[in-house]
Amino acid sequence: MNIKETATELFIIILAATILAMSVAFKDSSILYYAIISFIIIISANVLIKKIVGYFLEIDVKTKFWSWYQFGFRKDAHFKKPVPMLWLPLLLSLITNGFLQWLGILEFDIKPKTERVAKRHGLYRFTQLTEWHIAWIATWGIILNFILAIIGYIAGFELFTKLSIYFIAWSIIPIAGLDGSKIFFSSRGLWITLFTIISLILGWGLIII
Repeated sequence: MNIKETATELFIIILAATILAMSVAFKDSSILYYAIISFIIIISANVLIKKIVGYFLEIDVKTKFWSWYQFGFRKDAHFKKPVPMLWLPLLLSLITNGFLQWLGILEFDIKPKTERVAKRHGLYRFTQLTEWHIAWIATWGIILNFILAIIGYIAGFELFTKLSIYFIAWSIIPIAGLDGSKIFFSSRGLWITLFTIISLILGWGLIII
């Protein structure tokens, strides 16, 4: 990854963290700055672990804002250009007066590192990229955010723990482009397992926080 791409992803992380923080702080502006810092940590960790897993799988992982591609169920029912949805969290907070906090704002693209694959496996032994690889990358993002939620709880960072748990919950929703869909369409069993665990985590979080 070159300097320009790194700077672009850092900008995306900071902007996404700011938008999500403004959304969750809609009814309580006093938590805005703490929420921004929390989301920067949450999102950065999520992005970093995906890149690390991608590195070991010989895949470039690029984070971008979640976009809406289709307006119907047919394959040809899609927009000419993807519609970025970074405005959705703020709009829903405004409409619902802060009741609905939409945290699904980022997605990731993948690209096999053909040079490294050719070096490791031989030019004509390219290892095909599968949906399972993509699901594994998304799953590790969820796992790390869960670990951060536990650390935040032990350290007494209540808001950080709460936002981490909510971010995890949104990550598993199988909406096109989001992490949950990448897991769901790769392995129903893995998705159901994660969904069950995350539901228990969310219930635990609502009780203790």
